[in-house]
Amino acid sequence: MNETPTRAYAEIDLAAVRSNVRVLRERAPRAALMAVVKSDGYGHGAVPCARAALEAGATWLGTATPEEALALRAAGIEARILCWLWTPGGPWREAVEADVDVAVSGMWALEEVREAARAAGRTARIQLKADTGLGRNGCQPADWAELVGAAVAAQAEGTVDVTGVWSHLACADEPGHPSIALQLAAFRDMLAYAEKEGVEPEVRHIANSPATLTLPETHFDLVRCGIAVYGVSPAPELGTPAQLGLRPAMSLKASVALVKSVPAGHGVSYGHHYVTDRETRLALIPTGYADGVPRHASGSGPVLVGGEIRRVAGRVAMDQFVVDIGDADVAAGDPAILFGPGDLGEPTAEDWAQAAHTIAYEIVTRIGGRVPRVYRNG
Repeated sequence: MNETPTRAYAEIDLAAVRSNVRVLRERAPRAALMAVVKSDGYGHGAVPCARAALEAGATWLGTATPEEALALRAAGIEARILCWLWTPGGPWREAVEADVDVAVSGMWALEEVREAARAAGRTARIQLKADTGLGRNGCQPADWAELVGAAVAAQAEGTVDVTGVWSHLACADEPGHPSIALQLAAFRDMLAYAEKEGVEPEVRHIANSPATLTLPETHFDLVRCGIAVYGVSPAPELGTPAQLGLRPAMSLKASVALVKSVPAGHGVSYGHHYVTDRETRLALIPTGYADGVPRHASGSGPVLVGGEIRRVAGRVAMDQFVVDIGDADVAAGDPAILFGPGDLGEPTAEDWAQAAHTIAYEIVTRIGGRVPRVYRNG
């Protein structure tokens, strides 16, 4: 966008994305880096952020859904893409024709991708996912021999090329958690079996953002970085973004829509969970839970208005919330910053996460589609 919206907007600093990718590459110097751009780049915009990450040295992109992967191809992005969240009947042929690496976690998926490869008349790039203990997607160790055998057979017939073996850590954001060593050992065992049976993967990978930052033994050939690409700490226990060398890329900003004086004892917003204790002035911020401002942060969500941090007064509504500004010099049209990197003393996404009893991933990812994204340093 060329003009800054007047109601609310999410400002995305692409220079921050590039800087974060460089920092992550330094943390894993012997591994390639995948920038995960699922969920529209964690709310930041998949295509602009993918391009920024590639400019900074990422060589792979990751998406959850095939539609996300195909949208990157439609935008003209030619880098390697891995897509991992499939359901029966998915657009396998389109993904094969678009040269997208597809994750296979079970026999049904292998059969569907083989059929798609035959229909497309080309070899499908697949990556076998091992469930080493997370318990979500991926093939259990007990079923691994069957899946690997079938994949090797499919590779021999030319319908697939097994380009990767990978897994996902459950507790990498909890330093010292015993599951980390157990999963890593299981991954090494399942990888060794696949290679013994004839799989020669281009990439082997298990490290996510926290593992990239803190567990070099997990880096293998490729690290998959999601939230850290956008400058958000994977967990407060690991450090703030600044302590990790990261810079938050998103700032959520709005314009004050109304300022008015009210008497003492005046209720504010639905349910009157906030009642003024004195004559005061209220400022209306025109964003709400339809924009992704968490309703769970009612009464506690922070926002920088008039040079000071204010708290949401009463409930967050669908389109708006109120802050009590006392006698501060604030007028309609003045800026309100819900969160950003903190340079101006504004709250951060982590501050909102704590106010809403959630994680910072959710704060940035949930910012809705009706909030325009404004890109800086493109």
